[in-house]
Amino acid sequence: MDRDPRPVIVVAEDDRATRESVALALDLEGFSVVAVPDGVQALDAQARHAPHAMILDLMMPYLDGVSVCRELRARRDRTPILILTARSEVSDRVAGLDAGADDYLAKPFSLDELLARVRALLRRSQVQDPGCIRVADLAIDESARRSWRGERELELTKTEFDLLVLLARNEGRVLTQSGIYETIWGYDFGVDSKNLAVYFGYLRRKMEEAGEERLIHTVRGVGYSLRNQ
Repeated sequence: MDRDPRPVIVVAEDDRATRESVALALDLEGFSVVAVPDGVQALDAQARHAPHAMILDLMMPYLDGVSVCRELRARRDRTPILILTARSEVSDRVAGLDAGADDYLAKPFSLDELLARVRALLRRSQVQDPGCIRVADLAIDESARRSWRGERELELTKTEFDLLVLLARNEGRVLTQSGIYETIWGYDFGVDSKNLAVYFGYLRRKMEEAGEERLIHTVRGVGYSLRNQ
C-alpha cells in the first residue's frame, strides 16, 4: 500500500481545540500529522512513527511535556522538540530547554509563528544531525543502525544496512557495481559476480514487504540507484 511521503510531526496537546487547529495548520502546510492528547501517547507515537519533529504541550495528563522530553533525551533520541506553554514564567521555559527541548512557544500564539518555528527546527536538525537520512518514507538512523519505511522498522543484516546507507547518502545518483564493491567490501568481485544482485534482492524484499513503493532501482549495465520516483 502507498505510504504518506510527507514529513511527520507529532502534536501532543490535551486541549482539543488547540490540538485540532495546530494539526490542521500543519496538514495544510504539507506535513503528515499524528495528534495525541497526552504525554504517554506522545511517547508511543514517537516510537511508532519516527517523526521529523514533535510539538509538546507543557501541561498534559499522565506525562507533561518536560517529562516526555527528558525521557526521549535519556534514550538518546534527537527528534527536534518544540514545547508549547501557557505559563509566562522564565523558570518554566528554562525547565523545558534544560530538559532537552529545542524551542518553546508561549500561548496564545499565532499559527504562522508556530509554522515558522517548526520549519526552523527542521532546517537546524538537517544540519546538526548528519547521521539521520530521509528519502520519501525511508528513515535511517546511522548511529543507532536502525531504519524504517514509514512506521515499520526494517530488520536488516549489517551488509544490507551498509548498502542502504550508501545508496541513501547518494540519493538520485547511479552507483556503479564496482564502486559499491570497493566501498562495502574493499574489493571488486568483477562484472560477472552475482553478489550484489542477491543482496539487493534481499534488501528490496524487506523494504517492500508491506507493499511500499520501490526506492532501489537497477540501472542495467551500470549499477544501482535509490530515488523516489
